[in-house]
Amino acid sequence: MTKTSHEADVAFIQALAELLREHDLTELQVKREYGEDDSLDVRVSRSQPASVVAQAPTTMQIPAAGGGAPAPGANAEAGVEDPAQHPGAVTSPMVGTAYLQPEPGSDAFVKVGDSVTEGQTLLIVEAMKTMNHIPAPRAGTVKRILVEDASPVEYGTPLMILE
Repeated sequence: MTKTSHEADVAFIQALAELLREHDLTELQVKREYGEDDSLDVRVSRSQPASVVAQAPTTMQIPAAGGGAPAPGANAEAGVEDPAQHPGAVTSPMVGTAYLQPEPGSDAFVKVGDSVTEGQTLLIVEAMKTMNHIPAPRAGTVKRILVEDASPVEYGTPLMILE
């Protein structure tokens, strides 16, 4: 590609980012064809406001009816509490795809009941073909895994519960 083409691509990406803001979108993906073997694939995304992110877990599980907040861990297995509000929740730092194992066919990084140390890899979130290792924020025990392997996640989506 020439320098002029590169400058045009940067202007194109900036225009896509402006479209995200103007229309309050969270993601755009475009493929620009230049010729037979020359193209540009662009995915531009931004995180959602906290009010929208807080609604995401309701699609993952249906909380049971009832008033008041349960004691920590008391009803976690029954799904009564909102996982995003749990003090041991590990949330996604980005939009991407969550992987529970380093590669297909291998053992998962962790499973329910495992003890983990601070900094130990819990899972990977792939974003734009970059594998981002998600470390344990503190030592503890994996109580719940809230995502399935290869599932899409948003910024702030609860991934696991550590206690």
